[in-house]
Amino acid sequence: MPRDCTSKPGRGNIPPVLALLTALALTGCMGSGGAEAPSMSANRPDQPAGTTTSSPLIADLQARQSILPPGGAYAKVADAVLASDSGAAAAELRIAQLRAEARQKNWLPKIGPQVSLSTLGGLAAGFLVEQALFDNGRRKAERAYAAADVEVAAVSLSVGINQRVYDGLRHYVEAEQARAQAAVSQKAVTRLGEFTNLMNQRIEGGLSDRSEEQVLSQRKVEMEATLAADREAEAGAQAELAAMLTSPLTGVSGIDTLPVVQSTAEPLAVVKARGEAARTMAEAHAAKANLLPGISATSSIDGGGINPGISLSGGMFGAGTKAEMQALDATQDVVNRQTAEVSDTANRRIVSLQSQIAQLRTREAQGAEVLQQTEENLGLFTEQYKVGRRTLLELAAQYDSFARLQRDQTSLRYEIALIELEIARDRGILVDGARM
Repeated sequence: MPRDCTSKPGRGNIPPVLALLTALALTGCMGSGGAEAPSMSANRPDQPAGTTTSSPLIADLQARQSILPPGGAYAKVADAVLASDSGAAAAELRIAQLRAEARQKNWLPKIGPQVSLSTLGGLAAGFLVEQALFDNGRRKAERAYAAADVEVAAVSLSVGINQRVYDGLRHYVEAEQARAQAAVSQKAVTRLGEFTNLMNQRIEGGLSDRSEEQVLSQRKVEMEATLAADREAEAGAQAELAAMLTSPLTGVSGIDTLPVVQSTAEPLAVVKARGEAARTMAEAHAAKANLLPGISATSSIDGGGINPGISLSGGMFGAGTKAEMQALDATQDVVNRQTAEVSDTANRRIVSLQSQIAQLRTREAQGAEVLQQTEENLGLFTEQYKVGRRTLLELAAQYDSFARLQRDQTSLRYEIALIELEIARDRGILVDGARM
C-alpha cells in the first residue's frame, strides 16, 4: 500500500537508524498524492551503475604505443628519465579520479544537522535529510564534469610524461650531436696543426714568409674555437640530462630513426581540447540547471519526530537571467570553435615539422654529393702540392673548407632526429599509454 504522507508522524524520540531509513523512504511517499509526482528516472539523474565509467578518450591514451625502438638508445634514455619522475601529474590524476568517484554518489540523499532559534529564544536541533526529485540535470552535469575532469587530468599526465621524455631525449641527442661535431673539429685541428708545423719548417728554410704562417695560424685558431664550442655544448647537454636522472646513464650512444611520418595518432593538444570542451559543457549545463527551479523531498528529524516536506530551489529570475541563459546556450558553439582551432593549429604544426624533415633530408643528400666532390678536390690539391703546383696555404684552405662542410653535414642527421622527437611528443607516442 502507498504510504500516507499526509498523516502526522508520531511524537517522541526516534532511533537515528530508523529516522534515516524513514527519510530514505521519503521519495516513495511523495508519489502517493492525488497528483502524480515527477518520475525519478525521468527527472532525477539516473543512478549510476558503478563508481567508474568507460572513457573513449582515456582508452585511446592507454592504447597508444611508443615508437621508440625497444632496447635502443632512445628507449634506455626514456626508461632512465621515467624512473626519476616525481609523479606529480599522476597524483593530480588520482585526485581527479577520487573527485569523480565522489560525484558518482551525488544522487544519494544528503543529511546534515539542523539548528533553529525558536520564538521563545530556545534552540531546536535535529537532522535534515534532502533528496532531489527534479534538478534539471544538475547532478548529472556534476558527474559529467567530474568525469571530464578525470579525462583532462589523464591527458595532462600523458602530455607531462611525453614532455619529460622528450626533454631527456633532446638533451641526449644534442650531446651526441656536439660529440660528433667535436670529433670532426678535433681531427681538423690536428690536421691544421700539422700544416702549421710544416709551414714553420718552410719559413726556417726560407721557402715561405711570416704572412703565410699568420693566415694558417688564424685558420687553426678558428677551428680550435669551434672545437671548444662543440665540447662546451656537449658538456652542457650532458649536465642537463644528468640533472633529470637519479643515477648516471652509461654505455648509451648513437641515435635511432623514428617512423613519425607514418604515425596518425591524434595530437595530445587536440585530445586535451576535447576533454576541456566536455568539461566546459558540463559546467554550463550545471550552471543552467541552477537557474531553473528544482524540487527536493526533505525530512527534518528532531525530538518532535519526522516532518516530511517538499522544498523548491532556484527559479529566481532577474533582469539579466535571459542573457545569462543565452550565453550558456552558446557555450557549445564556442567550445566547438575552440576545439577546431586547436586541431587546426596542431595539425599545421605537424605538417610544418614534417616539411622541415623533408627539407633537411634533401639538404643531407645534396650535401653528401658536395662533400664527396670537396673531398675529391682535396685529394687533387694534395697531389698538386706534392709536385709543386699548389702552395701549402692553398692546401690548408681547401682542407679547412672540407672540414667545415663535413661538420655541417654531420649535424643534419641530428637536426632531423630532434624534429622527429618533437612530432612524437606532440602526438603522444614517446611512452606507452599502458605505462601511465
